[in-house]
Amino acid sequence: MRPGALDTMRSHETAERAVRNSMTTRAVILARGLGTRMRKADTAAQMSGDQAQVASTGVKALIPIGRPFLDYVLSALADAGIHRICLVIGPEHDLLRQRYQVETSPTRMTIDFAVQQEPHGTADAVLAAESWTDGEPFLVINSDNYYPVDALRRLAAIDEPGLVAFSRVGLLADGQIEPSRVASFAALDLDGDYMRRIVEKPDAETLRALGDDVFLSMNCWRFDRRIFRMCREVPLSARARAARELARQAATEQEKLDLIAAAMFPSSKVYYVLADAERAAA
Repeated sequence: MRPGALDTMRSHETAERAVRNSMTTRAVILARGLGTRMRKADTAAQMSGDQAQVASTGVKALIPIGRPFLDYVLSALADAGIHRICLVIGPEHDLLRQRYQVETSPTRMTIDFAVQQEPHGTADAVLAAESWTDGEPFLVINSDNYYPVDALRRLAAIDEPGLVAFSRVGLLADGQIEPSRVASFAALDLDGDYMRRIVEKPDAETLRALGDDVFLSMNCWRFDRRIFRMCREVPLSARARAARELARQAATEQEKLDLIAAAMFPSSKVYYVLADAERAAA
């Protein structure tokens, strides 16, 4: 063995052990959305009979693409080393329980359920999972977004609050998301590997001020238990109170979770996801 090799091996083993010790294996998946946009009739949308049937229920996570979309999300989490899952659902979401308690039994993870009794928005949905997290750090993701395995793995391995920052160029080029939707995503004001603030619904002038390539949030976070205090204390806005009966509060409440996170963790660690072309040029 060459001189210094043993020290190098020990250093590598120490680093690997630190990653394992800091890595969270918990993820909260927000599946409580009412799917109001998905339920609207759209003659331009082409769906199979099975897809149309699921769309009518509003449970976006179960839209079949060969298999229910949520299956792919869960598989990515398992590939990233996340094996304890909490699905936040509504009391009426028997289809999700049927899928993951009766129809299939995942072998690489355990799936529990937390019930958000009323559709009071994203921050309240996160709060519904508080007891399940058992004081440990956890990821928060949406049930209807597919996140890269490497991004999930790296986010889970950091030892502080953080989020994944998605390149706007990358989402437009490779994300298979309509530009109008990308334009509505929250923009991140970044300082190196850390977030300074979140800008909701940025206008063109704000985007220009943020630089040549803006990075966006797609609700892929790592939190610790401090987030629950803010989720509990923040009051519902007047708009949210009026909107919840009409099932139109989701966007407002997603903004609230972003702003809570920014207030609690203004120096959140950032993991960048670039466009394919940007990676090739790096």
